[in-house]
Amino acid sequence: MRSRSADRERGGVTAEFAVALPAIALVLAACLASVQLVAQQVRLTDAAADAARALGRGESAGEAGAIADRVAGGAELSAANDGQFVCATLTASGAGVLAVIELRAESCAVTGGR
Repeated sequence: MRSRSADRERGGVTAEFAVALPAIALVLAACLASVQLVAQQVRLTDAAADAARALGRGESAGEAGAIADRVAGGAELSAANDGQFVCATLTASGAGVLAVIELRAESCAVTGGR
């Protein structure tokens, strides 16, 4: 035989779950978006290093930009040369909801060959 208090609490877990589910989904979405943003930053850093090495070998900015575009996809390249070093800076915006966040990576390489 059930008690009356058990009948009054019936469905309480379902109601609490329904209230908590949107918050859990929001936290999960934020975690996934931040992982995607970090992965994009890593790709951007690798692309900046590749572009700096290409510029250091004497390739044109267009060729270095094409190399960076293959790795990072859609990043904007700017290069600076001070004679001994050449630096490549890539900027890109985040993806999806995080498009308002600007990502930036810079890498430098020694100019010239051996």
